[in-house]
Amino acid sequence: MPTQEDILKALRTIDWDGRDIVSQEMVVGVSLSEEGGGQRATLILEIDPDKKADIEGLKSRVEKTVQAVEGISAVAVILTAHQGPHEHKHASAPKAHGNGLPNKLDLPNIKNIVAVASGKGGVGKSTTAVNLAAALSRKGLKVGLLDADIYGPSVPRMMGLSGEPYVDENEKMHPLERDGIKVMSIGFLVDETEPVIWRGPLVHSVITQMFRDVVWGDVDVLVVDLPPGTGDAQLSLIQTVSVAGAVMVSTPQDVALLDVRKALEMFRKTNVPLLGLIENMSYFECPHCKQRTEIFGHGGAKAEAERLGIPFLGELPLDTTIRTTSDAGAPLTLTEPEGSVAMQYKAIADCLWSALNA
Repeated sequence: MPTQEDILKALRTIDWDGRDIVSQEMVVGVSLSEEGGGQRATLILEIDPDKKADIEGLKSRVEKTVQAVEGISAVAVILTAHQGPHEHKHASAPKAHGNGLPNKLDLPNIKNIVAVASGKGGVGKSTTAVNLAAALSRKGLKVGLLDADIYGPSVPRMMGLSGEPYVDENEKMHPLERDGIKVMSIGFLVDETEPVIWRGPLVHSVITQMFRDVVWGDVDVLVVDLPPGTGDAQLSLIQTVSVAGAVMVSTPQDVALLDVRKALEMFRKTNVPLLGLIENMSYFECPHCKQRTEIFGHGGAKAEAERLGIPFLGELPLDTTIRTTSDAGAPLTLTEPEGSVAMQYKAIADCLWSALNA
């Protein structure tokens, strides 16, 4: 079986401006996964955009070189833009009193970009993002779903999608689709079992590529599932595109709400409108006796929204159906649209759409 070191050894034979591409640290990601009786190699190369004319030749050389490694059955090469020293000054959060963030992309076909965020992990943020996208789509809107959780992409599994996006003659990627929802994720480009270990500037490059190099077409709402916290992905999104607003997801627990406050403050300081707060896992209703139990407490998110002066969008239960449909790649808002939980997602989507058009 080939190893990552076997791949790197082969790549050291490829010269680029007098030095091999490995010693120049152009190879920033190598992962292997089983495919077709062999191993599929996925490589991420960080390149200098000023040398665009030579990129295709380099990509072809890399593919042929790795394909020749014994045991390799397929090769995928992902190119990401090099972050030069002059660009690093944008890595920190911009001043809140500015007139806009630097280097924002012009995306006239995407009417609203909505970030779904959380202060901490494990609160059901991705599940909420997926079902909100589905609920918005069922309203007749053109919807896109971008999985920007670079380190732990879960949207492909939840949407029941797999495979690589189609790349056209202009080197643009086309999103995969499910029930009319356009979906893009780094999870389509790397094996789901492989850890993604990237430094900050590379995260910024990948986030930028997900907008600049993806053919989204006409979209009324692009829902962006962010990783938890206030890190590189959040800042990169805010710096790269104009965000119509952020939706926060939290459980009722005080510890979760403490982290929500930090995340809310980040969006406020970067002039991103706060569209509202959702209380997830608000209660559990026994499917047999219908008794309601507030496992994580109840009403904390609503009280916090009132304290902070932002809209409270609604509460969602801790429901086994949500978990099972997410694990099965069949979001209940699509598969059980008339169910009680799907109707709660619909109500939240209605509030969100109204806020975007206020």
